[in-house]
Amino acid sequence: MANHIKVGEKAPDFTLPDVEMKLISLKDFLGQKVVLAFFIGAFTETCTKEACEFRDAMSRLIDLKAQVIGIDLTAPFSSKRFSEKNRLPFPVLSDPTHEVFEKYSLQFSPCDENECCWGTGCYPIVKRSIIVLDEEGIIRYMWVSSKIAAEPRYEEIQKALE
Repeated sequence: MANHIKVGEKAPDFTLPDVEMKLISLKDFLGQKVVLAFFIGAFTETCTKEACEFRDAMSRLIDLKAQVIGIDLTAPFSSKRFSEKNRLPFPVLSDPTHEVFEKYSLQFSPCDENECCWGTGCYPIVKRSIIVLDEEGIIRYMWVSSKIAAEPRYEEIQKALE
C-alpha cells in the first residue's frame, strides 16, 4: 500500500479516463484549486447526494476558482450514466482498479487474506474522501471516512478553498 499522504504535501499525480474515455491527468489542473471527490459507489444514495451538493454549489466554487473532479470506482460507462443522470458539470474520472485510491492511501483490506473469505482474500475497502488542493497541487484539506454513509462537511471544504 502507498504511503499515507498528509496535508501540506504535494498531491500524487494520476491519469484516469473520463466518461468519454479521454485520459485526464491531475497536472492538467495546476494553477487552480481542486476538490477531489472520491465516490465509492455511483448511484448509491450518499454518493448521489454528495455529487449533487457539488453540482448545486458550482457557482460558489467557480467564484473561489475551484474545480471539482469526481473519482469513481466504476467503469467509465457507469460513471457516464451517473454523471448524465445527475447533470454533473464537472469531470468524473473512473478508477475501477483502485489505482488512485491506493496511491492516495484510501483503501484497506479489512482482514488477513488467509483468515477470511475462505482463504481467497478480501476485496479491498475504499474510504469516502474529499481532498482539497491549492493552485500548486499542495494538499490543503483532507476528509477521509471509512463509514459508507458518511458525508463530508461541505462548509469545511468551502473554508479550505477561501
